Amino acid sequence: MEKQTQLALRVSKTSILVNLFLSFFKLAAGILAHSGAMVSDAIHSASDVFSTVIVMIGMKLSAKASDREHPYGHERMECVAAIVLAVVLLFTGLLIGQDSIEKIRSAEETLAVPGLLALIAALLSILVKEWMFRYTQRCAREIDSPALLADAWHHRSDALSSVGALIGIAGARLGFPVLDPLAGLVICVFIGKAAYDIFLDAINKMVDHSCDLETEAALRECALKNTSVERIDLLRTREFGNRIYVEMEIAVDGALPLTKAHDIAEAVHNDIEQAFPKVKHIIIHVNPA
Repeated sequence: MEKQTQLALRVSKTSILVNLFLSFFKLAAGILAHSGAMVSDAIHSASDVFSTVIVMIGMKLSAKASDREHPYGHERMECVAAIVLAVVLLFTGLLIGQDSIEKIRSAEETLAVPGLLALIAALLSILVKEWMFRYTQRCAREIDSPALLADAWHHRSDALSSVGALIGIAGARLGFPVLDPLAGLVICVFIGKAAYDIFLDAINKMVDHSCDLETEAALRECALKNTSVERIDLLRTREFGNRIYVEMEIAVDGALPLTKAHDIAEAVHNDIEQAFPKVKHIIIHVNPA
């Protein structure tokens, strides 16, 4: 668990440094090239720093050891961080959509033609933020972190925002400024969908949602590999943050001594823990076959 936290914190620190660089660069480019879209995009990148700080706080809290008040640990704090990020992501998408609608309604407004520097800044932002999205997403899946995955999608939202800025700037330079707000509306939909998926995944992990059928089938198969287990009478699973809790009833020969039945249950317990690193706690009950 400590290695997972260290990886998440390393990714988050990289994210903060990249976002700070992009924010200052895009802000300077927007001011010098007279591009309102690029200035807005710079503010969007700056908001990502706040989101990443939330991820770091969530990961730190979720890594805390169990105590008397929290005997099952603090893993759900990461889900809380993911929910906060989903709300921030949705709010960002709605702001982009609102800004786009206002620009479409103000079609008669005359805007200054952006300079070439704004176009270069938008292209650089797309490349860097897409790389950050893929890098953060890969690490999030490696450690199964909903908060880090939410932060990855925040990078993707920034990349999409820069795509809108690029289209808008290029369109304005070609004489079609309406392309900017139209692209913004499409981006708003994509960001909203990502926020919904992140929010739903975090909620499922907070309300003791069961594991998927494939995972439960694999758990059954692992237990039945022990030749002393004749059948599985009961299997319950629940997700607690990014960890799994298992309750299982196995049937063994009723004529076996208690110590032998206990050894079988302990062997099944150890086999499952070794085969499924996400399993934090298992309860094995033995029934006579």
